[in-house]
Formats: sequence, structure tokens, C-alpha cells
Amino acid sequence: MKKAMIIINPTSGKEEALNYVRNVEDLLTDQRYEVTVKETAKEQDATLFCISACEASYDLVVSIGGDGTLHETINGLINQEHLPKLGVVPLGTVNDFARALQIPLLPDKAIQTLSSSRIKIADLGQLNDQLFVNTVAVGSFAESLSSVTSDDKSRFGALAYVKEGIKELMNQPTHPLCIQYDGETWEGESPLFLAALTNSVGGFERLAPDAAVDDGLLHCFIIKDLTIFNTITASLSLLFGNFKNHKDVVYFTAKNVSISSPESVRTNVDGEEGPSLPIQISSMPRHIQVIVPEEATA
Repeated sequence: MKKAMIIINPTSGKEEALNYVRNVEDLLTDQRYEVTVKETAKEQDATLFCISACEASYDLVVSIGGDGTLHETINGLINQEHLPKLGVVPLGTVNDFARALQIPLLPDKAIQTLSSSRIKIADLGQLNDQLFVNTVAVGSFAESLSSVTSDDKSRFGALAYVKEGIKELMNQPTHPLCIQYDGETWEGESPLFLAALTNSVGGFERLAPDAAVDDGLLHCFIIKDLTIFNTITASLSLLFGNFKNHKDVVYFTAKNVSISSPESVRTNVDGEEGPSLPIQISSMPRHIQVIVPEEATA
């Protein structure tokens, strides 16, 4: 009999996650899975649960929660010989990975997707000794994103990140960065560096419209200046899908990126606080099988 593990964060989705577990369990049982449910209680629980699923050769792991729960879950895949398929029921604020793979953002519809026979083989990224599914941000703006509270996420959704970003903008903070990628080097002052695996970042699905979930590339943006005026023009560029062509944006694609600074600079990884510089980032092409809707085109 096939084996499936449900990893659930009970605090996700305004604490509605537990309401969906029975529906997922029933659907997977109908699909002839032997189902195990694991509920997170503290940091790294999802990672440990996923490691145990890999070691026991589970066929499927389902993450029920937000991007943070998904980030912890996929980190259980590091250095594993057996990799289960991944199912996602998004309950978070932004759900970038689900957006990029056209997995429904409505939980009931996402649950039905788990019965789909369609699989998408997607890239993952590696930052130092951890994996990520979507984005790495570096700089003062990245630090402000990490300070967004769970209450603000629940109340304001993606606007919570915009609110914190504008607050940081008033200080116009920058850091000296040295960014090396595929034989090239960029050095200068920047308030924000961003590396994305998909076209959806912070809920904006047109930041990197050319990015595909299986192109094997990191889509990278260096923001050189963020005065209020430039922020307005950059926002318009973002809305129209040509952010990479803005005069104060350096855009490139790469498979490997190294970032360092003489200052102490923090990072944000998949919406969660990450390590300080220096960091090494690399793409892991076509690393994981994800269940997607039958009609998905991603």
C-alpha cells in the first residue's frame, strides 16, 4: 500500500488548518494511501517529519500551511536517497510556490488537486546548508520583511510586507554588497538583492515573468536606489511586468551566486529570517515532483 504523510501547521490560515486535515486524509485514503498525520508544535518539526518520511520511503508528503511550513518541510529532503512526491495545501499569507505552480489558493480546491495524476518536476534552491522553494532576499528590506508579525500577516495579508517596506524606505538604508555569479562580479551599495526561483514573489506574479519553475535558473535583481520617486516608478514597472528593465535595477540569471559584505547584513529566505552574509546560493534543477492541477500550464 502507498504511504502518505500529512504535515500540518495548526497555526496557519488564521488557525483553520486543522479543519482541512480530515478532508485531506479522506481523499488520500480514497486514493489507496496509508495516511500518517504529523502536527508541528515548534520550529524544525516539519523538517524532522519530512526526514522520517524520506527514510521510511513514503510515496507522498503533503504540506498544509504557509510558505514557512513548506520551507521547513522541503528542508527534510536534503541529502535523501528517496524523495517523496510533494502535495501543497496553501494556507499562508502569500503562497508564492503554490501561485507559481498554479495550485489553487482556496484550500478546498487545493485539496482536490491532490487527486490529480499530473506531476510537475520543479527546481529547488540551496542557500548554504538549507534548501528554499522560492526566494532569497538580502539587505535592509529583507530584514524588515523578517520583522512582519503573524498578527499583521493575518490582518493585512501581502500588504503587511508593503507596510514594513515603506517604513524602511523612509530611512533609505543601503549596504555595500559584493555579488559574484557565474564568473561575473557586481559591487556597490544596495538596499535589496533578490533571487527568485519562480515568477511569484511576495504575491506579485510579474516580478520575473520569464521565470519558470523548471528552468534551472536563479532570477536575480539588484536594487541600486530606492528613493520614494524611484519606488513609485519601480512599482509601476513591477505592475507592467518589466521590473528588470527599470534604470535602478540590475537583472541577471545565474546557477550559482555568492554574496558578501564588510557589514553585518541579514537575509530573508522564503519569507522567514535567514542567515547573515556571506552566503552561497545555487539552483537545484528539477529536484522535486509536485502534484499540480490537471489543467496547469506552469
